[in-house]
Amino acid sequence: MSIQVGDTLPDVEIRVVGNGIEQAQTGALFANRKVVLFAVPGAFTPTCSNRHLPGYVQQFAQFKERGVDVMCLAVNDAYVMQAWAASQNVPPELLMLADGNGNFTKALGLDLDGSNYGMGLRARRFALYAENGVVKQLQVEAPGEFRVSMAEAMLEQIPN
Repeated sequence: MSIQVGDTLPDVEIRVVGNGIEQAQTGALFANRKVVLFAVPGAFTPTCSNRHLPGYVQQFAQFKERGVDVMCLAVNDAYVMQAWAASQNVPPELLMLADGNGNFTKALGLDLDGSNYGMGLRARRFALYAENGVVKQLQVEAPGEFRVSMAEAMLEQIPN
């Protein structure tokens, strides 16, 4: 069962890439803040690199104006996420969450078996808006789609 609106985000250990790489607990990471968390199936993959992450980088200032932090999640290791962030000119305040073993993704119930494509366990493409760790909006893409989790769609979903 996947996480739903009204649920509290699970508390799982994760690696955070911003100014360096740090270990964190997701419970503390999402506490006392407004966050848009978007997930991609993989760093350096075509839609993720050409459209999904760049959209959030381009719209980052609009999220900050609303007092909303932005985080990107992928089932990749922290070094891959760090290299991807550098290649995409991601500001260090847009946190990259490296869920190397997929523990957070599985706890959310939003994992994807990409074995048929040689990718193993991955995150489904989604975006959520949470306040103090409680999910207020959740947008999960249908397979092969990229509409509801893009930055512009999430800006429409969250309060001004």
